[in-house]
Amino acid sequence: MKPAVTVRADEATNSAIFDIPDDLLRRYDVAGPRYTSYPTADRFVEAFTPEDYAQALTQRRSGASAMALPLSLYVHIPFCESLCYYCACNKIITKHHDRATGYLRYLAREVDLHTAQMGLGKMVSQLHLGGGSPTFLNDTELRELMAMLRRSFSFAPGGEYSIEVDPRTVDPSRLDTLAELGFNRLSFGVQDFDPAVQKAVHRVQPADQVFALVAAARARGFESINADLIYGLPQQSPESFDRTLAQIVQLRPDRIALYAYAHLPERFKPQRRINTVELPSGGAKIAMLSRSLQTLVGAGYVYVGMDHFALPGDSLAVAKRQGRLHRNFQGYSTQPDCDLIGLGVSSIGRIGATYSQNAKTLDEYYDALDHGRFPIVRGLALSRDDLVRRATIMGLMCQGQLQFEAIELAYLVDFKSYFAKELEALVALAEQGMVVVDDTGIQVTAQGWFFVRAVAMVFDRYLQTDRTRARFSKII
Repeated sequence: MKPAVTVRADEATNSAIFDIPDDLLRRYDVAGPRYTSYPTADRFVEAFTPEDYAQALTQRRSGASAMALPLSLYVHIPFCESLCYYCACNKIITKHHDRATGYLRYLAREVDLHTAQMGLGKMVSQLHLGGGSPTFLNDTELRELMAMLRRSFSFAPGGEYSIEVDPRTVDPSRLDTLAELGFNRLSFGVQDFDPAVQKAVHRVQPADQVFALVAAARARGFESINADLIYGLPQQSPESFDRTLAQIVQLRPDRIALYAYAHLPERFKPQRRINTVELPSGGAKIAMLSRSLQTLVGAGYVYVGMDHFALPGDSLAVAKRQGRLHRNFQGYSTQPDCDLIGLGVSSIGRIGATYSQNAKTLDEYYDALDHGRFPIVRGLALSRDDLVRRATIMGLMCQGQLQFEAIELAYLVDFKSYFAKELEALVALAEQGMVVVDDTGIQVTAQGWFFVRAVAMVFDRYLQTDRTRARFSKII
């Protein structure tokens, strides 16, 4: 048996980019979960109640985990001033900034419900403000939000405290406020620098505006700056996206998230405003992906995995080299696997062996809090099988390898018997050079790292049962 190519060696993984044939990219141009959790959020059920969530919090307070790993917090700010046609996020388009006042008041009630169950001062090592546009909040409102969180939780020194930034709503003085409030990581929504593409998706933001903000952020000492890109948008072509890539390389953010646009107008109403005639063909999207991989790696970025790139010195690239990657609802993370409290409308959380999601509309969210109950509308208590498969999938997604013995000792199963059908299904992937399987475990190859979702999907019991994948984005 040939030796496995470890995905922890950035040089091996990066060099494999230049050997990926286009026909392989086309073969795996299929839909599949991103595995920010397992089971995935589409498997949550309404039978999971606010009472179930409260019980999970209570168990955490009295259990060993209460003294172990710190918490992660996610706060969803749903408001945006302007609609981006590609957006699939839960958002509310409004120019009435007074709506934020009431929303913050209800966020405080939700936090109070948590501290009533868990106690004050629980340690937090990771905070992410997402949306919508968190920078919809003005400086005073951001200060109010952070003061409320700091009254209720203890923030660990050296933690990761990030916020998504709409460049159209931020100037250097606002960056001063974000730094003052303790944010040390920024994520700028770029998507594409081409003016025609920006107009087609209703998100016009000149490149020089983004460049100026990134320069100002660096001058203020933010530890990591991320830029989001999307390929497959209307008016894009491989040649136009090459120009955006060249500008991104010049901008040189610490991290880059490169996403494939999923056109699902039947699910996401804003996408109905996109002229489908202007969408690039499947072949053009494959070309954009292939050229993006080569351009970014050629510019010195490490392919971390699953759409993520980072400069070699960034903590995400370092975590990959050291085998310390983790995965949560925000994607790859350097923080240890820990409980996540989701605050705000539509937020998703994880406590112990449970997942939960808040109400998706403001009316339902407000009504639950008015009645003094958690705004949980669905969730899941994981079964033993879910836990075994979660450990397996996350091992592959984060470390690119799996030792059978580790799963067997942790979950008291015989791996080869338990996953006999799955191991049989891996034979085809092994023949394609995606994985190496031996008597001790599974190793994802350098090439296979680019298709790791396809490897993980083999172990997804729900997906194998119903084969319904149309709800998911493409796996590459």
